[in-house]
Amino acid sequence: MDAQSRGRADEIDPADQWVLNPQTGDYELRLTQSGGDSRRRPNPPGQRGSRSAGAVREGGGERRSGARGGGRGSGPRREVPTQRGRRTANDPRGPEGSGPETAGRRKRKQPKARRKKALIWTGGVMAFVLVGLSAGAYALYQHFNSNLNTVDIGDAGNKDVTSDGPLNILIIGTDKRTGKGNEGYGDKGSAGHADTNILFHVSKDRTNATALSIPRDLITNIPDCETTQPDGTKKVVPGTQGVRFNISLGQEGRDPGCTMRTVEEITGVRPDHFMMVDFNAVKELSTAVGGVKVCLAKPVKDKDSHLDLPAGESKVQGEDALAFVRTRHSFGNQSDLDRIKVQQQFIGSMIRQMKSDDTLTSPTKLYKLANAATKALTVDKAIGSGTKLVSLAKELSKVDTKNITFVTVPVLDNPAEKVHATVVLNTAKSDPLFAMMREDTSLTEVNKQKKAAKSKQDALLKGTKAAAADVRVDVLNGGDRPGAAQETVTWLQNDQGVLKSTNKANAPAKISKTTLEYAPNQADQARALAAMMGLPGSALKQGTTDAEGLQAMVLTLGADFKGAGVPITGPTKAPADIPLANAAKAECAK
Repeated sequence: MDAQSRGRADEIDPADQWVLNPQTGDYELRLTQSGGDSRRRPNPPGQRGSRSAGAVREGGGERRSGARGGGRGSGPRREVPTQRGRRTANDPRGPEGSGPETAGRRKRKQPKARRKKALIWTGGVMAFVLVGLSAGAYALYQHFNSNLNTVDIGDAGNKDVTSDGPLNILIIGTDKRTGKGNEGYGDKGSAGHADTNILFHVSKDRTNATALSIPRDLITNIPDCETTQPDGTKKVVPGTQGVRFNISLGQEGRDPGCTMRTVEEITGVRPDHFMMVDFNAVKELSTAVGGVKVCLAKPVKDKDSHLDLPAGESKVQGEDALAFVRTRHSFGNQSDLDRIKVQQQFIGSMIRQMKSDDTLTSPTKLYKLANAATKALTVDKAIGSGTKLVSLAKELSKVDTKNITFVTVPVLDNPAEKVHATVVLNTAKSDPLFAMMREDTSLTEVNKQKKAAKSKQDALLKGTKAAAADVRVDVLNGGDRPGAAQETVTWLQNDQGVLKSTNKANAPAKISKTTLEYAPNQADQARALAAMMGLPGSALKQGTTDAEGLQAMVLTLGADFKGAGVPITGPTKAPADIPLANAAKAECAK
């Protein structure tokens, strides 16, 4: 009986698993018996990988069509103890396999149920392709530990694998020429720049995800970042202003932690972890999944990438898959922004392929996926083991494919250039988009999340509110706006009547989001101040002990503070003309 037929994932015996027999090249099911005797059963002829649950016959024999009289599978049958819960000849329903079912086989489960168990068994096929593949082959994770490369990013990320809040993973594709056959790609001698970048934001309730593509040619500021050198020593790489985003990695010894800090600088969203891949990853992973379906609105024969495909649907893997995601001059206006759209379509297709029964029920494909992915991945130390990646995968697998939205950072041509080679933020559109991500607002209509948000807001507004004269608050500036604390105190006292407000100058550290900390017995004051300032429910942080005497609430203004009297609550919808793509929907590249 294979692991998918055993029920809940936490009851899987790690010894009961498909293993590769190097002598035959087949995957075989290893069954550990009560006395510790471990036996292996080869696949039926022609079945390399997934096999029917009916392959083990009542009484321990194995039923094979054409197995009698010699050939592969001939010879005496091995006896296996009767499995718990299996029917016997004395069962009033009759022995298993009797009736209309083929003898020796249990009734095949419905595809939906089988798919659900397959998802559990693999530790969750992730909502995002690069993350998802790292968690394949649950029972073999120990084998894959040695494949992983890790980087110490210091305090740039999260030391915990997951959290109760939103989850942000930065996916970095480098242009480093590592791997066989990649000599002609990227820049010769490059240390590996941040060529393709996607910030994958998973909502707190795990109902939806946003995949934000960041153009490599975006002009931005790169902050100071501490890196760990090969000898273990620490080195601070000075920041720089007005440069391409892609040099946040590789240049002057910058590591992925520097790219994570740059992403936070741009968006106000702090990445928890990173995953980095090179050219080989696209080739190996697309091959391991059995090819990825792509669609072209017109035939393409690109002399630069060597992509040669007809109009309509094709299946690509290996070099063709890499050529597809690297092609620029044959799509749209031949810019990197149009290539990003093609890459999003490719990733969406791979997600659908990974979540299909064809992949989930094939131990052979799952093994290949996990092996290829872990070899291709470089990750931060916090997720640098098979067990930790499986934990991450279980969280991300909760997101339905239809609720994964791809979007690109809104940009404009760089006005400082005559020949436009770089881009700058279109702040009128990017600011609302970043605010939505910071506030964990979905770009996809998710009924469950909408109800939860309404419930949270109702709870915030419900109940009594203190009079303005009774609100006592200390205000600190944790953002970049000079004089924000005094500006807010002046507004609260003169316009709102909150006379017990005090300017406490700068906060100990910069923060991205405004917070209001209060004691349980100050809830009425918190509701009143939140209503005045337009604070979102996520900004309110209630403590565990009551305030005493003249103790004040603490309002710390973050990078999201735009001015006194300007509501901090983020938008509920992205600007209407920002292009969005859904991972569940196939589109043709134009």
